[in-house]
Amino acid sequence: MDLNLIRKLVKIVDTSGITDLEIEEDGLRIKVAKKIRNNQANFQPQMVVQTELVEGHASPAAIKGEKAPAEKSKEPTGNIHEINSPIVGTFYRAPAPDADSYVQVGDSVSPGTVLCVVEAMKLMNEIESDVSGKVAKILVENGKPVEYNQPLFFIEPN
Repeated sequence: MDLNLIRKLVKIVDTSGITDLEIEEDGLRIKVAKKIRNNQANFQPQMVVQTELVEGHASPAAIKGEKAPAEKSKEPTGNIHEINSPIVGTFYRAPAPDADSYVQVGDSVSPGTVLCVVEAMKLMNEIESDVSGKVAKILVENGKPVEYNQPLFFIEPN
């Protein structure tokens, strides 16, 4: 078993938008899958690597590794409204790579204000605020994948 190959496969899954990858070669099957736990603002992917001999000459072996947890974010205190992703896709803070972000922390927003776009299948879906208030926290990094109903923004309502 080539550990460098497994490391490369884990890195491919980790850095791309895919959630799992399965490869079979010379009777050996390797599956790398991302388990995403969506628990309020704590987005912590887990990587699971599973290898097995396809012909059953040996028992399956699983290698589990957890990513180092991201820096724990402090939720703003007080009355907070969450803006969640309505779809699975890639989060972008601006309409184009060379454009300014739609909003920054501290900006005032009203219902209908575009906060970001989530790209899904080459379609750019504008995510709008549904409340008036101030952007308290942006929970996702630009260009990162997001899951359905994953929190994107904390808004302090007026």
